[in-house]
Amino acid sequence: MDAQDCQAAATLEPPGPPAHGCVAAWWDMVDRNLRSFPHSCSTLGRKIAALYDSFTSKSLKEHVFPPLIDMLIYFNFFKAPFLVDLKKPELKIPHTVNFYLRVEPGVMLGIWHTVPSCREEDAKGKDRCWYEAALRDGNPIVVYLHGSAQHRAASHRLKLVKVLSDGGFHVLSVDYRGFGDSMGKPTEEGLTTDAIRVYEWTKARSGITPVCLWGHSLGTGVATNAAKVLEEKGCPVDAIVLEAPFTNMWVASINYPLLKIYRNVPGFLRTFMDAMRKDKIVFPNDENVKFLSSPLLILHGEDDRTVPLEYGKKLYEIAHNAYRNKERVKMVIFPPGFQHNLLCKSPTLLITVST
Repeated sequence: MDAQDCQAAATLEPPGPPAHGCVAAWWDMVDRNLRSFPHSCSTLGRKIAALYDSFTSKSLKEHVFPPLIDMLIYFNFFKAPFLVDLKKPELKIPHTVNFYLRVEPGVMLGIWHTVPSCREEDAKGKDRCWYEAALRDGNPIVVYLHGSAQHRAASHRLKLVKVLSDGGFHVLSVDYRGFGDSMGKPTEEGLTTDAIRVYEWTKARSGITPVCLWGHSLGTGVATNAAKVLEEKGCPVDAIVLEAPFTNMWVASINYPLLKIYRNVPGFLRTFMDAMRKDKIVFPNDENVKFLSSPLLILHGEDDRTVPLEYGKKLYEIAHNAYRNKERVKMVIFPPGFQHNLLCKSPTLLITVST
């Protein structure tokens, strides 16, 4: 065997101890993975089967309707007006400060506090602490609970805030969880908790100054839900204003303009109602007012097509019949021209809420 044959033979010899150890370790790893593969497949298979069973155990309508209901009721994904810096309210309305309130773990609410116009000069250059202390100045306070869609910088909401501020009111404009820059996902229970926490926070800082819950549209349901809970706690709300209220969300939704075209579709109403029950969406103004004792003022526009006047009248009738002190329940109907969102343009609004 010549030198070349010896060199070739040398390359065919078994590897030395170090290389053999690496190969053995590699084969050991492969063997372990192969042995665990059936178990991994079995686990993965069980997970896939569980997900499949979870999906197929519900009908398509159960997958589609609840998210659709949330979208139609809250409409919080529509965060108009866009490109507004909610941290800088002074760009939209004067003598206003932005702050955030933690109502429960993981939920922080964005709030604008507008002081009465008569304190505009005092408010210049002041920080949040000054605004908070100003809640004790004796001017009445409104916790404003808005309707569905948009956020606290919506133009019709700012118009109302300006009217109230000019009339001597503090206004706390609250964005519920999931609205504006507030954290969380909207649910009826969650929105009710938000209103209660903001009211309690305000009362703790207002001294003897009265605090009113003012709800508009969807916000009327939030307001009466919160007022009922506070009443049950033995802390009735100082006053309640319901602007464009409905009797309950089931009735209001069925008659909502966007949904009227589907009312004659076979099975639609039943499916719709089942989805609302599943998501626990009721906002029962008609039941809540039966348990209240706070002064209650109902405002409604004669030409409101979103929440027809008949709902406001029905709610007033229920509340008037339930209240022991009938004088505590009032209703004011505004003439045509203000529709659903623009009662703030009525020259008589401020007089109405101030008396």
